[in-house]
Amino acid sequence: MKRLYKSSADRLICGVCGGIGEYLGVDPTVVRVIWVIASLLGTIGIWAYLICALIIPNDMSVR
Repeated sequence: MKRLYKSSADRLICGVCGGIGEYLGVDPTVVRVIWVIASLLGTIGIWAYLICALIIPNDMSVR
């Protein structure tokens, strides 16, 4: 079963976009671009990122 984790290997700020990219099987850059567009259209992207950064657990496999 796949689990959603923040990425330890592919992170720029908190690893949220890297983790979502790994979970969905897409390039994390695509997730980041979508997230930036959502943030520019309104503050929902910023709030969603902050909430995800708080509730998504860290990936403990790469240390």
